[in-house]
Amino acid sequence: MIIFLIPAIAVPVSIVGTFFFMNIFGFSINILTLFALVLAIGIVVDDAIVVVEAVHAKMEHKKLNARAATMSAMSEITGAIISITLIMSAVFVPVAFMSGSTGLFYQQFALTLAIAIVISAVNALTLSPALCALFLKQNHGGSHEKMNFKDRFFAGFNASFNKLTFRYGKAVLFLLKRKWIAFLIIIVFGGLFTWMSMTTPKGFIPDEDQSFIIVTANLAPGASKDRTSKVVADTEDLLMKNPAVDNVISVDGLNLFSGSMSSSAASIFVKLKKGGERGKINNINEIIGQTQGMLSKDKRANFLVINTPTVDGFGNTSGMELVLQDRTNGELQNLGNISYGMMGALMQRPEVAVAFTTFDVSYPQYEVLVDEVKAAQLGVSVSDVLGVMQGYYGSIQSSDFNRFGKYYRVLVQATPETRQDKESLNGIFVKNNAGQMVPVNTLVTLKQVTGAEVVDRFNLFNSSNLTVMAAPGYSSGQAMAAVEEVSKKVLPPGFTYDYKGMSREEATSSSQSVMIFGLCIVFVFFLLSAQYESYILPFAVLIGIPVGLSGVFVGITLADLSNNIYVQIAMVMLIGLLAKNGILIVEFAIQRRRAGKSLIASAVEGAKARLRPILMTSLAFITGLIPLIFVVGPSAMGNLSIGYAAISGMIFGTVLGIFVVPVLFVVFQSLHERINGKEVTEADWEY
Repeated sequence: MIIFLIPAIAVPVSIVGTFFFMNIFGFSINILTLFALVLAIGIVVDDAIVVVEAVHAKMEHKKLNARAATMSAMSEITGAIISITLIMSAVFVPVAFMSGSTGLFYQQFALTLAIAIVISAVNALTLSPALCALFLKQNHGGSHEKMNFKDRFFAGFNASFNKLTFRYGKAVLFLLKRKWIAFLIIIVFGGLFTWMSMTTPKGFIPDEDQSFIIVTANLAPGASKDRTSKVVADTEDLLMKNPAVDNVISVDGLNLFSGSMSSSAASIFVKLKKGGERGKINNINEIIGQTQGMLSKDKRANFLVINTPTVDGFGNTSGMELVLQDRTNGELQNLGNISYGMMGALMQRPEVAVAFTTFDVSYPQYEVLVDEVKAAQLGVSVSDVLGVMQGYYGSIQSSDFNRFGKYYRVLVQATPETRQDKESLNGIFVKNNAGQMVPVNTLVTLKQVTGAEVVDRFNLFNSSNLTVMAAPGYSSGQAMAAVEEVSKKVLPPGFTYDYKGMSREEATSSSQSVMIFGLCIVFVFFLLSAQYESYILPFAVLIGIPVGLSGVFVGITLADLSNNIYVQIAMVMLIGLLAKNGILIVEFAIQRRRAGKSLIASAVEGAKARLRPILMTSLAFITGLIPLIFVVGPSAMGNLSIGYAAISGMIFGTVLGIFVVPVLFVVFQSLHERINGKEVTEADWEY
């Protein structure tokens, strides 16, 4: 049991130290940093396990005491531990320099995990060896004392593992003699990685069940507030009958999509009960669908039931937010027609569940027509006429003052009963240049027209907002691709679209992700090149990485998840972890090669010697992530994304990597030696 305690001590040491540096960097304890800490628990024990396994092997095979075994083991693995730490940290360095809102996700996660890894390496080079020298006992001296159950269990386990190691060595030797099999594995799984990375549905931040949904209601244009309030009251009563609903709060007159106040719009905020208390339907997406179907029977208004965005500040809804821009500066009626056409075309796509726009040019309005000629004859300025109407019907801030320590504004506006119809113009007067009061109704004519209630501008152009919800089974990335295809067919010259809110971040983050993954590989390559003093040998480690990353896409596909930001974070982490496994084999094989062993013997012995620590560290990492795939409630989708991606990627990378890396070492080591002028003889290909 004392062997278990040595790597276990590494966990609190690294985690507590990470909290200290998180405070220095100004990080809070949030979902991202907690994700990093959960993953760190499975990673920080790796270095300590490598140390304990190396010391234990020396004590078992060379019959050394604990102190001598520790000294001998550390002389062999110190370089590997330092290399592993640099590699694991290097993959997160490019991430720390990502810009924009996406960069905030990567930075907090990456830096928190990198800090924990560095602290664990310091622990593995200092505390773990000291604990090994102090607490490990030599139990491999051939004693024939009667063993208890624990001793028999561990003896049986070690015997079974030794048999497994022997068979593994024979399998590696078999592949070394038939290298085409290993390269076929690399081509197949490398091709699988490339194909699935392009075809797997893409997303940004998955929608989470935050026990909160929003219902928007839009009545006919120009509907009175009384009509809206009646519809909202009936809707509240209907929602409260749902067993999944805990509470309902409504705001009459609030148009959530445009952010404006309208008498014909309302927003209803619905608080759901906790997961296990909702009745027969527990999934939030099913609740949204059920509620949408129930409310659609009420023809007095158009209802839309939506989830709230996962991250505050990225819009008001969880769907995609589009902005149609009229770069021709044409009539608003034309912009409205184009918006309706775009909305209708999107609704025909299978990737889109709902496409919705609040831009409506059919609101009843009055157009103010001022008789400029008559105003000039009467000595009245047109601006004065409009200013008086603004003061009476709208409002004008005329002054402000401070009193009792508070700030007060003075607004000028007519009372409601004196401005409720167009006949109220009869009681409004404007002063002319002679100081006389002129009735406004002699200068102004009101014309009934229809138009847009709110006109937005985006990049200085007239624009309309569209909200698009992806259909069940489709990701936001697929819906965005559908939007692009539809826009090419529907939008005429002079009209274009753009994204805002979370959709804008998703559209701009894809190019950064490709660059980040490329930089991670480049950093790993240069660090390995410096360590091995070769630009060729690092490929023995790097080529095996895509083989493992193919498992990421297999895992998230089986779990019906999209390639979102959490999956990409897991992939960045796996680049370092899979490189670590390769480094352990290659480092030991290089040592055996320098000691005069043949290429084949160096590869086989390196693989066999590092099989146990590789399996132990990989199993420790996978075991630490298993709870993530059983999480429910808020942030569940993020946990599932990281859990399935990291676990499946590590399984593929470990199982395939331990067979592929020895073959790659032999190939690239022989190529390296030939380039450097060293002769590779027939004996180097013998075992």
